[in-house]
Amino acid sequence: MPKKSGDSPVDHVFDMISEHGVKMIDFKFMDFPGQWQHFSVPVKQLEESSFKEGFGFDGSSIRGWKAINESDMLIMPDATTAFIDTFIETKTLSLICDVVDPITKERYERCPRSIAQKAEAYLKSTGIADTAFFGAEAEFFIFDDVRFDTNEHSSYYYLDSVEGRWNSGRDEMPNLGYKPRYKEGYFPVPPTDHLQDLRNEMTLNLIAAGLDVEAQHHEVATAGQSEIDLRFQPLLKSADALLLFKYVIKNTARLRGKTVTFMPKPLFADNGSGMHVHQSLWKNGKPLFYGNGYANLSEMALHYIGGLLKHAPALCAITNPTTNSYKRLVPGFEAPVNLAYSQRNRSAAVRIPMYSANPKAKRAEFRCPDALCNPYLAFSAMMLAGIDGVLNKIDPGEPLDKDIYDLAPEELKNVPSTPGSLEEALHALERDHDFLLRGDVFTNEVIDVWISYKMEKEVKPMALRPHPFEFGLYYDG
Repeated sequence: MPKKSGDSPVDHVFDMISEHGVKMIDFKFMDFPGQWQHFSVPVKQLEESSFKEGFGFDGSSIRGWKAINESDMLIMPDATTAFIDTFIETKTLSLICDVVDPITKERYERCPRSIAQKAEAYLKSTGIADTAFFGAEAEFFIFDDVRFDTNEHSSYYYLDSVEGRWNSGRDEMPNLGYKPRYKEGYFPVPPTDHLQDLRNEMTLNLIAAGLDVEAQHHEVATAGQSEIDLRFQPLLKSADALLLFKYVIKNTARLRGKTVTFMPKPLFADNGSGMHVHQSLWKNGKPLFYGNGYANLSEMALHYIGGLLKHAPALCAITNPTTNSYKRLVPGFEAPVNLAYSQRNRSAAVRIPMYSANPKAKRAEFRCPDALCNPYLAFSAMMLAGIDGVLNKIDPGEPLDKDIYDLAPEELKNVPSTPGSLEEALHALERDHDFLLRGDVFTNEVIDVWISYKMEKEVKPMALRPHPFEFGLYYDG
């Protein structure tokens, strides 16, 4: 392994290896549905040439990837993504990787990170903007215990949290109370907020991994619902950051005997976890969403919002990609089910934050997504929908600033809503995906594989299984 000392990202990697006494290199890359995968090599295997030649691996067992007869793949480490992985006992440096074909050396069509790279390249090619900034607010639950199983004759899940309101009467020898009420978990101080110290530890671990954290707090639901906010970054870097965020959050919790889930709706009858995604376009270092229109938005910003709203049903197949996602996207739980925009209404799919008058802070917040999405695909799809709105000058209609819950039925029926199920969203994507094909960012093959994978691996298996609630409804019929 060569010793380097210079200004390039590759030089910086070798400087980190030397400074921290690194023994192993861990390569992290993304599968098709949206989870990090990895393998490791001894540090001596990493050479300067490794960043151009890559490392081979068998891709046939990666979800949604190649068949076994064409399984050889290469990962290409991105030197700009290096971080010291403090959750591995042996001193380890991690690198996020792209996946390429070993013969052609071209980006693998189903590598989600390559899709995000193509999205950024396409944006620049349009001349509309040169940077799309994204900032994701990922909510999650911190539990003390989780058990689940399903088989031919039984099915159940069981979640528990010392903070869960349902434990207010449990003998905890002693039970000290201070358990947030359902839907009243937003911002109570300790001791009602049991998790301040853990979230602080998560925050410091995120900062140590190189992420820029803006705030942390308890969220609305009981039983440890939380949020930690990252500062916005360009599209690809923001997607990288979200994956590192989830990795740090889960592993910090595990070291403290806790478990984290980003499932949108793990609890019945309380608020679910979403991932509001703030986005804006910039060119030559200047923000393009500030103007003299509604909520101080530019015409470009309004057209971008028009694109998001027009394509929202199809977007949901990518931004809300699980059957569980649609147990969150229901009225009555602050869920953004209404395909409208507003500067204040939090049940609208698009909100325009009004915290600051600074033109650089002007952005659109798409509130539908959840953190089970593949961020490379989701951020790329949202940007393409917005760009389609800009190119075609799509009118977003009138803003919806009324309280939606007080709207008369005749008014509410004119407000379109998000799909009611993953299957419905996938059908919407089948009908409406031409906007994703611009610049060859997505391909028909990628979209077809996404739809078929979700239908065969998730929608149909879920539909085949009896649900415990059905026994209460029908067993004695």
